[in-house]
Amino acid sequence: VQLQASGGGLVQAGGSLRLSCAASGRTISSYNTGWFRQAPGKEREFVAGIRWNGGSTYYLDFVKGRFRISRDNAENAVYLQMNNLKPEDTATYYCASAPRTTILSSLRQSKYYDYWGQGTLVTVSS
Repeated sequence: VQLQASGGGLVQAGGSLRLSCAASGRTISSYNTGWFRQAPGKEREFVAGIRWNGGSTYYLDFVKGRFRISRDNAENAVYLQMNNLKPEDTATYYCASAPRTTILSSLRQSKYYDYWGQGTLVTVSS
């Protein structure tokens, strides 16, 4: 199983980016997917998650209303649309996959994920 995260870059505050997480070796619609981020000197934190059936999503409070997680089954990919970016959003963003048995509220905990992508760097300038 491989998860390939992409779409990061440098953007000014208030701008937008869309991150992609392409999966191989695993049908993404059969698993839960999450996005995490890690800023320099800080612990990795949950950002957003989507259940395997695509019907439920979960967000870190700080990104609610600004970020949106979605999935394209045909592309076997999950996306994170990030709008109104703030300098505090600067971090390396990782996508990860968890078994479908993981309940929604548990998706914020990294221990439930069994595969991780390599990360994509997002830098937001003020």
